[in-house]
This record gives sequence, C-alpha cells and structure tokens, in this order.
Amino acid sequence: MREIPVGAKSGGAKPPRTQPRPAALQTCDPVACNYCGIYNLCLPLGLESADMSLLDSVVRRKAVFKRGQLLFRPGKRFDYVYAIRSGSVKSYLCTEDGRTQITGFHIAGELLGLSALAARHYTCEARALETTSVCMVDAVQFEELAKAIPSLQYQMLTIMSKQIRHDEELMLLLGKRSAEEKLAGYLVGLSKRYASRNYSPTEFHLSMSRGDIGNYLGIAEETVCRILTRFREEELITTQRRHIRLNDIKRLSAMADVDCIGCGAARSSNLHTALSLHAA
Repeated sequence: MREIPVGAKSGGAKPPRTQPRPAALQTCDPVACNYCGIYNLCLPLGLESADMSLLDSVVRRKAVFKRGQLLFRPGKRFDYVYAIRSGSVKSYLCTEDGRTQITGFHIAGELLGLSALAARHYTCEARALETTSVCMVDAVQFEELAKAIPSLQYQMLTIMSKQIRHDEELMLLLGKRSAEEKLAGYLVGLSKRYASRNYSPTEFHLSMSRGDIGNYLGIAEETVCRILTRFREEELITTQRRHIRLNDIKRLSAMADVDCIGCGAARSSNLHTALSLHAA
C-alpha cells in the first residue's frame, strides 16, 4: 500500500496542512526496517519471527511530508511517536520575540516526539528538511503494550538513555569547543549516526542549511561556510552542493576529540591503576 502524502486529495473534507491524512493499517517489514528505531522496540515482542499484526496495533499509519511541512507544533496533543523511514527533520523552539533555537536534526531510522511523553503534548516544532517518510506510532496503544511487556519498557529506556548520552556530548561540544572543533564534531557525529543505521559513514546528504547548522552549534553562518571551505582546502572533506564526503575522518575525529568523555574516564581508570601498582 502506498504512503499518503500530507495534504493529498482523496475526497471528503480537506485535512489541516500540518496533519497527514489517515491511511489504512500497514504491516512493517522487519527486514527492510532493520535499522529503524521502531524495529528496536519490536524486538522484545518477538515480531521478527511472529505475526506482524501486533505491530499493526502500534504503527497506525505511514505518511509523507514535503520539505517545509510541519509534523507537529508545541501544545499539540501527544498522539504519535514518529519513526523516520527516509528523509530528515529538524526540531526547534521559538521564543516570544520571534527567535528560533534549533534543538536537533533527526535522520532516517531515528525516533521523534519522545520528549512529549511526560507533558502529554509536544514541546517543540518539527519540520521536514526534505521529502520525509515516517511511520506514526500510536502513543496510547504503545503505552498499553509497554505496561504489559517489561522488555518493551527496557528497550524504551535504552533508547532514551542513548538520547541523554547524545545530549551530554552535545553540551560539551557547544560549551567547551572552538568553532572549528564544533563543526568537526558535528560531522563526525553525523557519520556515526548514519553508520549505526547501515548508511555510508563517509558520504551523506547535508539536508540542513549552513544557517541551521550554525544556529544548532551556536556559531555564525559565515563561520560555518568559512570553516567548511578550510576543510575542503585541507582535503578533509569534499562537497558538492549539499552532498558531503568525509575524506579523512580520523583527522576530523582528532580535531573534534569526539571521544573525550570516554577518554577522560579511561585516563582516570588508568591513573587509578597506576597508583594502585605504585602503592603495591
């Protein structure tokens, strides 16, 4: 069954522009969805080898959002968790005086909307950066399943734990790094996220604008452009419009010191071992 584009005409009353028209329930192929966040939630249900009808009760429909269309906005009731099947989405907050702060870029295979779980309504806006296909997971149905299946709750905690870890690394990146280190860390972080979804870690599409990247990292758009030009001149990257190739990911990683949190723990452990041996 084909996906339903947002705002597509199929008779009857026209839906709101920001809401996808409901589609009939569809099963989700676990082979095609191996690297999707929803597939990770399906694993404790045994859906990789069982009847997929149980997944139908959670994945209510699939929809396609065109570039620039909203998935949800602040204050809207928390009805769905979105699993991005293809494309990308940015999430952001708007202040009362009209300023915007981008809080995240979300790529295929990742989940969107989990931050609304506690408040029961979405707390940010989410907008498609390009044509984006999503699976919409019914929040109420999913919570009912989670109450009945402890392993499903554990999977959800694991996903949230990874998000917290990502946020911790982002705070370090934004607070203690130079503009060059921030951008190198951002590119390496994207590389790791794409690799975890079985995409190429060295070649991918930068769907976000230079201005959005600068907003996210807390640096000026002109600075982003200047550093990317320097990276190209040093042959660290190759770019063609919004397509980017990381030619020397090791140098970029060293520049960003992306493993500094883990390295700090390792250095502390090594120091403790050395002191113990010295005392012995």
